[in-house]
Amino acid sequence: MLSFLSEVPIEVWIAGVLALYMAWAIGANDVANAMGTSVGSGALTVGGAILAAAVFEFAGAFLAGGHVTDTVRKGMLDMTLVSREDLIYGMLAALASAGTLLVAATRFGLPISTTHSIVGAIVGFGAVGIGFEAVEWAKVGQIALSWVTSPLLAGILAFIIFQITRSRILDTENPIAQVRKIGPIFFFFVFFIIGLVTMFKGLKPLKLDLDLTEALIGSTLLGGLGAVIGFILIRRVDVVAQGKAHRFDQVERIFVILQIMTACAIAFAHGSNDVANSIGPLAAVAHAAREIDFVGKVPVEPWMLAIGGIGIVIGLATWGYRVMETVGKRITELTPSRGFAAELAAATTIVLASRLGIPISTTHTLVGAVLGVGLARGIGAIDLRIVGKIMASWVATLPIAAILSIFFYFFFKGLLTP
Repeated sequence: MLSFLSEVPIEVWIAGVLALYMAWAIGANDVANAMGTSVGSGALTVGGAILAAAVFEFAGAFLAGGHVTDTVRKGMLDMTLVSREDLIYGMLAALASAGTLLVAATRFGLPISTTHSIVGAIVGFGAVGIGFEAVEWAKVGQIALSWVTSPLLAGILAFIIFQITRSRILDTENPIAQVRKIGPIFFFFVFFIIGLVTMFKGLKPLKLDLDLTEALIGSTLLGGLGAVIGFILIRRVDVVAQGKAHRFDQVERIFVILQIMTACAIAFAHGSNDVANSIGPLAAVAHAAREIDFVGKVPVEPWMLAIGGIGIVIGLATWGYRVMETVGKRITELTPSRGFAAELAAATTIVLASRLGIPISTTHTLVGAVLGVGLARGIGAIDLRIVGKIMASWVATLPIAAILSIFFYFFFKGLLTP
């Protein structure tokens, strides 16, 4: 065993440590977004959110994280221009810079995009260390466009969902009777979207190759099951709450269940996809250090998935509460029904974007959905100062990650060059 470990190149050791650091930072910042609304609305305690996210994020990362990953995330570099040595130094720099940026953002409770952090880092070392012609600038433009598209679409959907919820249930004379009638439809739609999120996003790394018709049929069947479960649960909650809960509290109990289910689905999808932001560079370094010919894809080994999954869970448990508080409490006041509207809108946006091939950020999507719910109650319900800080951090993500990456690129090049 010791002899095997001694044969591991020093570059792989460094990459392993940095990948764990990056995964920890992802857990502390990005993962907290999925559960932030659940905590803010009171649907889950911080401890409950950490436990739920830990289970579903790790399951997504380890079980559906995929057997191969991009050599360079999102195809941001022309690999024909990248030498083996530059790939190693660059991937180490990307992990160090993106992880450091995420940690700094988490310190101030600012939710930023993990994917944008790693992309900015790759663009930085690629442009300076290899050359401007090595960077796929058109894809950088697509990433920048997603700053607007993902939060805008999620915000509009959240606004619509909450307005429907309010007009059809909350503002009626008998909201309890209305939730008994309409509740199973909500459950159908939630299970339907959970099915699509899992197939389009959560299981995408496994290359199951389900076509649209198969995905829709499977999700519709799952939605039907959800409607039956919803009918049963609504009756049970109704019986338990009789005589000891205000009617609005009784209605909100239903949305607690719906919100938690949707949040867990987003956490699973996030774990299966964004774990590649930490283990993708690790896999690339391990591949290159063994002097294996590398192309667009590299194999991912189980120990790499374990590093990503464990790091994400530790990060969420240790520092995740900071971003949870921002997303769940500081942007606007949330209740379970409002949090449900935000989570369902975010999940629906993820489904649409995944199917249409539009690059989006889970972070931006969730924050945009929370803003949409806040706007449904009027602009005064939103803390514009917090929103301004969050948006400024989004714009700054790519350039800061690029600058840090340039520094770390030359640092590792000087450290590891014989």
